[in-house]
Amino acid sequence: MTNIEITPEDRFQADSTSRNAEPIFAVLQDLLPTSGTVLEVASGSGEHGAIYAPRLPHLKWQPSDKDPKALKSIEAWRLHSSTANLLPAVEIDLLQFSQQSVPAMEDVSAMVNANMIHISPWQAGKNLLALAQSVLPSGAPLFLYGPYRRGGEHTAQSNVQFDDWLKSQDNSWGVRNLEDVIAAALECSLEFEEIIDMPANNYSVIFRRI
Repeated sequence: MTNIEITPEDRFQADSTSRNAEPIFAVLQDLLPTSGTVLEVASGSGEHGAIYAPRLPHLKWQPSDKDPKALKSIEAWRLHSSTANLLPAVEIDLLQFSQQSVPAMEDVSAMVNANMIHISPWQAGKNLLALAQSVLPSGAPLFLYGPYRRGGEHTAQSNVQFDDWLKSQDNSWGVRNLEDVIAAALECSLEFEEIIDMPANNYSVIFRRI
């Protein structure tokens, strides 16, 4: 983001953040390690980092995204927060993921991703898991947040409607089967640990790097 003018108007607010930021933090504060860097993948607006980093002074928060508008918003929120442990965003495009495409990052000790797997092709979700395999040390957590089917079935009628809407936007999107995510994670040396009910028919899903 060097040599690009950033203004307060570049900060945008995601409607979902006002709903999910506090419930997510309630899980993260017990899950995250005591030191190192938290890599947030697909940070979107960048609000999570601006909210969480000041509360987690013992950790560095590393946001990332692929969208230029999102990257500007993340940087605008970082400048607005003036929090030393909130790092400048790195660009990560999961659809173009390879071992060689991972930007240099120090001491990644946890990975966080919210509301992406269902709003992207399934390949992006699988590459997210491959990225976790690449950057996380043994025992480190991967935290996922969003809606999931369980046993092939939606968990609420509102998720049926949401799934239909997602597929109307892009037929490669959709609410994923949790069992498919768990199976794909295991192929990437990530062991399923826990699922936590969250507001609005969402879940926090926690994996550990084997």
